[in-house]
Amino acid sequence: MLKVGLTGGIGSGKSEVSRRLAARGAVVIDADKIAREVVEPGTPGLAAVAAEFGDGVLLPGGGLDREKVGSIVFADPERLKALNAIVHPLVGERMQELMDAAPAGAIVVYDVPLLTENGLAELYDVVVVVDAPVETQLDRLTSRRGMTEADARARIAAQATREQRRAIAHHVIDNSGSLADLKARADELWEELARRAAAG
Repeated sequence: MLKVGLTGGIGSGKSEVSRRLAARGAVVIDADKIAREVVEPGTPGLAAVAAEFGDGVLLPGGGLDREKVGSIVFADPERLKALNAIVHPLVGERMQELMDAAPAGAIVVYDVPLLTENGLAELYDVVVVVDAPVETQLDRLTSRRGMTEADARARIAAQATREQRRAIAHHVIDNSGSLADLKARADELWEELARRAAAG
């Protein structure tokens, strides 16, 4: 099994690379998706978040108001730590379950937005960073996700810098160009990972 850590700043295009690798045959374990699952209605995770942040972070239907939580934690590093202390252990447990279920010889790609911030590089055989200039990230977040520039800048500032991410990377995928360019680079990466996995 080849364990690949895939990361990148918000709006970098990491999710597109993840989708491309999955299409080529990778077993993708998506930390963001799992982070949503562990705080779904009825879970111990959601109960713990509501206990920490108050019922004001719940939607009328009982689900988590992600926008509300985001606006709280990205403006206050201490509140972000409190949220992470609840969610990260639950995510870690679920990721381990999924890894244990992967077939022998698989290329397992861990899509982990905060890989750099949480010092997780040592857990992977290969670390891949999807990189884009901050202005490109801002443009994508405001035009495609409808964020205000202030919110977008706060989220980028809450993450590792480009330099910090690049410092732990075995491979850097530049995503300052077109979607076709990004897909081509993801395909090149897949070929390299497949060669490495075959070599054992």
